[in-house]
Amino acid sequence: MVRPHQLLHPQREPAQPRPAATVLLLRDGAQGIEVLMTRRALTASFAPGAFVFPGGGIDDLDAASHAQASRRPTQTDLHLTQAIAAIRESFEELGILLAYRSDQHMATGDDIAKLDRSQPFAAQCQAQQLKLAADQVFVLAQWTTDRDLAKRFEVPFLVARMPANQTPVADESEQFEPVWVQPAEALKRHEAGDFFIIFPTIRTLQRLQAFDTVQAVLDACAVSDEPLWTSCPRAGWLAGQVERYMEHEPPFGELALTSPDGQIVHHLDWQSDHPVALLKNVQRLTAPNPGVMTGPGTNTYWVGDPHGGYIVIDPGPADPDHLEKIWRATSGQIRMIVCTHSHPDHSPGAKPLQALCASSSGQRPPVLGLPSASTANAQSQFTPDRALAHGELLQVGEHSLKVLHTPGHAANHVCLALLEDGLLFSGDHVLNGSTTVVNPPDGNMNDYLDALDLLAAACQTHGLDFILPAHGYVLGFAAQAIAQLKAHRLKREAKVLAAMRALPHGTLEEWVAHAYDDVHARLWPVAARSLQAHVDRIQSMPPGNH
Repeated sequence: MVRPHQLLHPQREPAQPRPAATVLLLRDGAQGIEVLMTRRALTASFAPGAFVFPGGGIDDLDAASHAQASRRPTQTDLHLTQAIAAIRESFEELGILLAYRSDQHMATGDDIAKLDRSQPFAAQCQAQQLKLAADQVFVLAQWTTDRDLAKRFEVPFLVARMPANQTPVADESEQFEPVWVQPAEALKRHEAGDFFIIFPTIRTLQRLQAFDTVQAVLDACAVSDEPLWTSCPRAGWLAGQVERYMEHEPPFGELALTSPDGQIVHHLDWQSDHPVALLKNVQRLTAPNPGVMTGPGTNTYWVGDPHGGYIVIDPGPADPDHLEKIWRATSGQIRMIVCTHSHPDHSPGAKPLQALCASSSGQRPPVLGLPSASTANAQSQFTPDRALAHGELLQVGEHSLKVLHTPGHAANHVCLALLEDGLLFSGDHVLNGSTTVVNPPDGNMNDYLDALDLLAAACQTHGLDFILPAHGYVLGFAAQAIAQLKAHRLKREAKVLAAMRALPHGTLEEWVAHAYDDVHARLWPVAARSLQAHVDRIQSMPPGNH
């Protein structure tokens, strides 16, 4: 866990979210699924003027109305209360009634006409012998309103099939202009600027596009009463605008590290001109070497402070401007330079940076790392001033970095764990936004997977919460990210094995086309390197183990 005194911004307590519920009423249209949306009043305190799904706050009467609702055997009390609230809100706002008559048929327009939207809902339904069809309401997602907002909600996004022979009629007080719209059309209109929708609505519509029919949505939700996804988004600045991100999106972890309480203060634009503060004791400068293999560029980090000095991690290529920016930002107070491995976008800047420090102060910070192995290619030759040992601690001021030998991407690869703040500097072993290349013979898939296990154990032992990769944004949920990466590798390996079995005499290029059919063909030459590593691993297994 990050020490509070290292946080960039004062801690604060985000507003407490209120319980609410919303429901996506769906129908099958001629061109696919359609969802009922309605425009909120321009005077609304939350999302004024936005097109939304009907819904609102949960009140005490919703929880007290369980006996008046049909429920599935697996439906929890909480989900039942949420479903009742959504049914009530869809009636009050749009005059839609998800309820059974005494003959077990769904309520009709005649039944709805007997009810008054301004009067207590459950009591009226009971008087008309209507039973709420909560068993037809399923949990799609769970959203918690962003931490930066003053008014927040804890809200499930529920789904139900629109009852036949009912017509939505807005209350013309809270909601206006009910409209049936395909998810893709709603998103297109939003982009065009004539259909304002907020972030959770956008992401929900995007995911709804994956379903062809209403039944497909309901079937997916019926597998479990748990939401298909859960999110409390975070926001930051990108290209001069506030952008929001879900947990699985690359910037989320960086926003969680830099502004854990939800303040919209962090800028996500990649910077090669000046350092980006991630914590008070951690800064990043991205080298100006973007590309297919390097993403936005190679991240150089330094850990420390002016009093105790700094450890520089991955000085990057021998780019004089980049190295001078590092030297100036640290005031030359560099105590050590660590290269996570010897690849040409990581280690060549080490000796020039060392020389720059020596010329200005007479101090030559040692270049640390592991020497390149005999398997390394000519471009990846590297000899440190001192070889690091697995498990040793590098100390600068009040900061301790534990060395973890993690071969796989390269035989001499190391990661560093900042123990006091729960950070893992992962070099190229774990990236954000892509998977690293494992290129034999210096790369080895068995070693790579074993090193992932080692990192997972280190996360558990040392409470490592964030991963700071050499390419891409900071990753949050460190242990989960490592587990997902290993699962991805093994899933890819299963496709490699299937390709080898389907084409036992195939070439590497033919296997790549099968095993990486979900990757753009222009990347297949790069993918072929990792495929070879998978092939080597498969062929090294005892018979019967694959």
